[in-house]
Amino acid sequence: MNQVNMFDVKFDNYDFMDLLDYIDKTIQERNQSYILTCNVDHVIKLRKDKEFQMVYSEAGAVVADGMPLIWASKMLGKPLKQKVSGADLFSRLGNAFEQRKYRLFFLGSAEGVPERATMNLKAAYPGINVVGCYSPSYGFEHNEEENERIVKMLTESQPDIVFVGVGAPKQEKWIYRHYTSYQAPISIGVGATFDFLSGSVKRAPDFMQRTGLEWFWRLSQEPGRLWKRYLVDDAQFLLLLLKELRKRDKAKGGGLE
Repeated sequence: MNQVNMFDVKFDNYDFMDLLDYIDKTIQERNQSYILTCNVDHVIKLRKDKEFQMVYSEAGAVVADGMPLIWASKMLGKPLKQKVSGADLFSRLGNAFEQRKYRLFFLGSAEGVPERATMNLKAAYPGINVVGCYSPSYGFEHNEEENERIVKMLTESQPDIVFVGVGAPKQEKWIYRHYTSYQAPISIGVGATFDFLSGSVKRAPDFMQRTGLEWFWRLSQEPGRLWKRYLVDDAQFLLLLLKELRKRDKAKGGGLE
């Protein structure tokens, strides 16, 4: 398996077509698996969150979601092929999902948002097959009755792919705790994707996505919610990158001293 190990995360060196191959194979074999789209925020949270570490240890695939991770991989001499973002899944793989008639379920975001996202997707991909949408109540992950209701809903809908958009690490932990119960072949956390698809939140312009400035755009859109994540927590990434560079140089017999 072609993997890149950095920041104590084993990244699968996938582009979108590689990820589609993985999805196809898992669905064909009717296995149960989940995909993680790792960004800088995940890397920071993984330092102290033991359950999140367990989530990562059992993932079927881990892809890099963010230009800083792509740049870091190149600096470390083990370049990742492509940024594979949950928010880009439908623009890149929507045609494939439509052609394969995969059964999709949208779990997350505010009431009505997944339905509007579905409507907009159907305008672009008329044959796309969204078999269900559900917006869970606040704190649902701690509500046993609500979780049983969601698992029952998913089991009855029989989706091939479950997209969960309730923010990290909540969405990844929820998938980890329940994916073997509802037995969909693929589950994936997609953050704010339903908000973007529905038009509730405007996504950063392409040039900001390409140049790694999407964080700045999102901060300007939701400063009250995101300032700590981007300005405090994620600033630690530079220190982690320096440690990775030192580790690389020591392995080569050199050093940055």
